[in-house]
Amino acid sequence: MLVFVERMRHRYAVDLMLRVLGVAPSTYYGWVRALDRPSDHAEVDLGLLSVIYEIWTESGRTYGSDRIWGRLRRDGIRVGRKRVERLMAGQGWAGSHLRKGWKHPKAEAEAQATPACDLVERHFTAEGPDRLWLADASRIATDCGVVWVAAIRDAFSNRIAGWATGPSCNTDLIAAALSYALWSKDIRNGQLIHHSDRGSNYTSLRFSQMLSDNGIRRSMGSVGDSFDNALMENFWSTLKIEVIYGKRWSSPSAVEEALFLYVDGWYNSRRIQKKLGYRSPEEFETAWKEEQATKHEALPQPRQHGV
Repeated sequence: MLVFVERMRHRYAVDLMLRVLGVAPSTYYGWVRALDRPSDHAEVDLGLLSVIYEIWTESGRTYGSDRIWGRLRRDGIRVGRKRVERLMAGQGWAGSHLRKGWKHPKAEAEAQATPACDLVERHFTAEGPDRLWLADASRIATDCGVVWVAAIRDAFSNRIAGWATGPSCNTDLIAAALSYALWSKDIRNGQLIHHSDRGSNYTSLRFSQMLSDNGIRRSMGSVGDSFDNALMENFWSTLKIEVIYGKRWSSPSAVEEALFLYVDGWYNSRRIQKKLGYRSPEEFETAWKEEQATKHEALPQPRQHGV
């Protein structure tokens, strides 16, 4: 960033560039002074700050010190976690955090609903991708009314397998999210479990038939208990912290565009997670598939008999 400002200062005012970059003038000029009289330690810190700033801004200023430390390690930069925390705190850089008082709307079961048994029992783990999908819907307010988002998350890699938006939380919405998740997938009969709450749309005959037609087993938690679908609750929290909060949404289409950029352009492919060894969901699944292929190649092959 220092190089960028120095390169462009003949075209733009430094203070204007700093405002656009979100860097305080005192911070910038402190870096400049450190460059003039750097100690060995300060020089290394200055280089680290530049890298940290690039990672932090690339994440949309959502990464905290732990996730940035993980990304640095992944990139081959060996540095202590506390050092990253200290450097970020010194610049006032912090990750996104949950706003107090936010509550996720709960689903209610209808009298005629016929819920499935709970096959998961809060064990949100799987041995491979497309073994356990967790589904839920949430709402987002815009200037033109509420937009509903239905999503499906893979318990193995935390990848968002499918999502859809609509004006109401109905069977069409959750069926669209399932169709997205099933696109280009070859699901073996009985291999995959679809887990949700007991909302009337998830227990509808049409949606239940859709699951059955694709060989997917149904599983449902108890009514209004967020712990029975905690992995999805975690995703809604992350999404609203990193994308929705702090912005005014003009329309449902604006929300849909932001979700596309976040889910398909960032969350699945690039956003690293500690649980996944500081890899993104897609990187985690790719590594698993490569490992499985290597194991398969190592198996003894059947002997070929001459004719």
